[in-house]
Amino acid sequence: MPFLPWKEINTVLLDMDGTLLDLHFDNQFWLEHLPQKLAERSGRPIASCRQEMHEHYARVSGRIEWYCLDYWARHLDMDIVAAKREIEHLIAMRDDTLPFLDALHESGREVVLVTNAHPDSLSLKVEHTKLDNHIDTLISTHEFGVTKESQDLWRALQARLGFDPATTLFVDDSLTILQAAREFGIKHVLAVKNPDSKQPEREIEDFPAISDYRTLVDEIISTPCANG
Repeated sequence: MPFLPWKEINTVLLDMDGTLLDLHFDNQFWLEHLPQKLAERSGRPIASCRQEMHEHYARVSGRIEWYCLDYWARHLDMDIVAAKREIEHLIAMRDDTLPFLDALHESGREVVLVTNAHPDSLSLKVEHTKLDNHIDTLISTHEFGVTKESQDLWRALQARLGFDPATTLFVDDSLTILQAAREFGIKHVLAVKNPDSKQPEREIEDFPAISDYRTLVDEIISTPCANG
């Protein structure tokens, strides 16, 4: 269990996909379902479509386009939200998410979702999980036009929320994004070892990391927010 000095933490910023929600839905959609639909439409082998999409993903990785459903809709001439709904039954919260969120609220901390997901994707996830009932504020970085990989986003986010980086915890499954948050000055960061329930747990050395938030619950509740 990673050590986190909860007496120093007032604000908790949380990623969504792979952090609060099982990343299996997103991996299945982008890596399997979408290439399959392209193969069916074009008559091309699925392996060819999958390779083409992987190469395109690599070109836009970390940029707002990678996360933008409008971008992919234009590029592929496809209703991406409708395509996501075809496998929406796979959208699921992690088993440990609600105990974690409930403990954070009980302890009086401000809880904010900060996702690179497009607003339409965020809406679809909220529709299925009711995450909005457990989080104070939900923010898509599309509001700012830059992603969490960018320092510009962190500056804009701080201006919007007024958090103190020294008393803020940020949780994400992306090590690249965690590094960006650390560079900005976020003092407390936490990585997720098991973002996709169907994939093996990852070994993470550069950041404190966790595979089950429930191991944190007792300490969170027993250490109320200093500003609460």
